[in-house]
Amino acid sequence: MQEISVPAKVVSPPTMNTTEFVLRQAKLAANPALFSKRNADNVWIDVSAKEFLADVSAIAKGLIASGINVGDCVGIMARTRYEWSLVDFSIWFAGAVSVPIYETSSPSQVAWNLGDSGAVAVFAETGSHENIIRQAAHNEGLTALQHVWQLEGDGLDVLREAGADVSDETLEAARTANGLADVATIIYTSGTTGRPKGCMLTHSNFVELSENALAVLGQSVVPPGSQTIMFLPLAHVFARYISVLAVAGGAKVGHTPDIKNLLNDLQSFKPSFILAVPRVFEKVYNSASLKAEGEGKGKIFGLAAHTAIDYARAAQAGKVGIVLKAKHALFDKLVYSKLRAAMGGNVRHAVSGGGPLGERLGYFFQGIGLQILEGYGLTETTAPITVNRPERIKIGTVGAPLPGNAVKIADDGEILTQGVCVMKGYFGRDDLTAETFIDGWFRTGDIGELDEQGFLKITGRKKEIIVTSGGKNVVPALLEDQIRADAIVSQCVVIGEQRPFIAAIVTLDEEALPQWGKAHGLSSVITVAQAAKDPIVVAAVQKAVDRANGTVSAAEAIKQFRIVDTDFTENSGHLTPSMKVKRGQVLQDFNTVVEEIYLSKKPS
Repeated sequence: MQEISVPAKVVSPPTMNTTEFVLRQAKLAANPALFSKRNADNVWIDVSAKEFLADVSAIAKGLIASGINVGDCVGIMARTRYEWSLVDFSIWFAGAVSVPIYETSSPSQVAWNLGDSGAVAVFAETGSHENIIRQAAHNEGLTALQHVWQLEGDGLDVLREAGADVSDETLEAARTANGLADVATIIYTSGTTGRPKGCMLTHSNFVELSENALAVLGQSVVPPGSQTIMFLPLAHVFARYISVLAVAGGAKVGHTPDIKNLLNDLQSFKPSFILAVPRVFEKVYNSASLKAEGEGKGKIFGLAAHTAIDYARAAQAGKVGIVLKAKHALFDKLVYSKLRAAMGGNVRHAVSGGGPLGERLGYFFQGIGLQILEGYGLTETTAPITVNRPERIKIGTVGAPLPGNAVKIADDGEILTQGVCVMKGYFGRDDLTAETFIDGWFRTGDIGELDEQGFLKITGRKKEIIVTSGGKNVVPALLEDQIRADAIVSQCVVIGEQRPFIAAIVTLDEEALPQWGKAHGLSSVITVAQAAKDPIVVAAVQKAVDRANGTVSAAEAIKQFRIVDTDFTENSGHLTPSMKVKRGQVLQDFNTVVEEIYLSKKPS
């Protein structure tokens, strides 16, 4: 199959915009809780739809009183927290356009987002964020920027007070000024290369994509009364879209800004579904495996993991034997139930995006009773183009298109898409917009294939395909994902562009290292720098490389690798906020390592 189009199940009126979701929930007699936030005693307190609507309206009136006009851009620079969503919807109620900024952004990055969008105001979480914003405004002469409101200061109270004299009629005029075709947000791509581009996502993108997703997921994954805890950055389109989807469906959202506290937060909040990037699921699996090894139960966990994978494969094929069913029931009591309890006990579904998960993890989590619904999308597509759903799932793929979306495979294998998910274009860059669309289809830059049932499989990034000096095309992600799944590995970058053979740069997982080292006869206080040269660690990474090599041809296999003594992080400049590797930056900063690999004796 080369093309599939799924008709929309819901068509929204052209005058509708994202704010209608809040009104819809507030009008219900049940007055459902849309959010939950922690009080001073760290206890979760629900925020009902009516309470949320009242506060959003008060802040929106304050924005109007402060001179924010329909169509103006307003930035948000904060960690994932309740107030992020509060001011996001307030901006929309005022008829304005929100511009997310990653809270880890440098002054130059902040200046670019605010300056390029022409933002007239910005919300800052802390005094530190406000200082960065004011520094950026001073350095770059951002004369359009008139207001900075601090979330942890009195910024919201100032706005509530300022809007006290704004009439309901004035607010309603601003709220209804935008329709489906109007821009709701400009999200700047975190960018693995070059300057970030401002993706103009419309109210149609959020409204119609949410409505059509609820049409197929609303009863099983996001029914009214379900709940999730948000820990991914809301500046990222994936988390942002799910937050809007939750309001549209009447689900409750909690927030946690620090992933280090995630385990405790999962247990206290008890979500029914979660969303994460593949690296989070890898960490959950690897942590459980290392914990079992440390307790002398490594063999039991290994058997349990194999059983979960076998059970899920058999269940997908519709043929679960009696013996396998009995083994699965036993391990459910011994292992799987404890893993589910560690995640709060109520999680039944998880949505995975931001990169390929891999069949092994997909089958494992399905086998332990946590169904991972892997999807695919980009900032330019408001997140999901395709997604697996409970009644129509194929592990190892990213699912079929959501209603209202279409997918086409170009002659060179590139994935093209069109539909309710696709952005209006790049802000102020008609040239880039024209380059990115071909005959009405958006060019994703990814390569993949459609099977006979319309399920999409991602095989790599078009621009990341490596062509060796011998002319062999190699998709690095196929190797990298498998190596990175090993407990001791943090990141892997496969190299070999116009080189005689394929190689890799590997980093170690600093968090996993102490427990892993202890289980393998090393000091529990071994450093990453020491471990990078340790024969036991090198041998373990070699095994991971060998396993990955077993899935590709000899010409595509990794012939050499080097373990570097530092990890790739967002702070080091080697990862985007959505945890994607900046390949070009890695190759530039580790050029000496790359050259050393290829100056060494050529492998036979």
